[in-house]
Amino acid sequence: MENSSEPILPGRGTSDYARYIRTDELLALQKTPADMAHRDELLFQTVHQTAELWLKLACTEIEEATARLTAEELAASRRLLLRATDVLALITSNLHMLEHMSPWDYQQVRTALGHGSGFDSPGFTRLLEVVGPLGEAFTAALARGGLTLIEVYRRDREFEDFFQVAERLMDLDEWVGLWRFHHFQIVRRTIGGHVIGTQGTPVEVLGKRIAHQLYPELWDIRDRLTDIANEPR
Repeated sequence: MENSSEPILPGRGTSDYARYIRTDELLALQKTPADMAHRDELLFQTVHQTAELWLKLACTEIEEATARLTAEELAASRRLLLRATDVLALITSNLHMLEHMSPWDYQQVRTALGHGSGFDSPGFTRLLEVVGPLGEAFTAALARGGLTLIEVYRRDREFEDFFQVAERLMDLDEWVGLWRFHHFQIVRRTIGGHVIGTQGTPVEVLGKRIAHQLYPELWDIRDRLTDIANEPR
């Protein structure tokens, strides 16, 4: 009789769970206590390492959603974009774990960062790269359908799939802005709002990026709808 507790997958680890998740390698990616400048380095690394994993997933889903839009599979694209926006909600929430560090304790953690900065996040950099083609794919899908955004929003029940994808793009745009806002607030709370960051960038620069929009045309359509509604009948 087969022993179901014995691992059958290849790789390191004493169980199939450990081998599939690669827990030995994963849990070795953080500094050991002997290597830490401060014990809160584990907190800092955990928040940022998990964010990179989640962002990898979000970017994968956005790329697939883009391909589905190009293939006219709007419902499938919408479902994938929901995953991506949920990822952004998760990493935004997880940022607040950093508030458990006191500002002075962070100054000790900071000595171990070198020139490390959130500007170097491969996950967030990749996210900003993939949202552009996503917007272009949606614009192309509208053009193939002979539609404009104003038609989609004024006749949303008739063009439900297009409307839902447009709203998921809005969700994505909004969550990127929310992540930027929460990140800025945590930086201000931790090191101050009028200081220089680890790469010589003033903290105020982070604040200026909050208002940046990924899909300005989707925000502008709200103004247009209000203007139309206010036109004399």
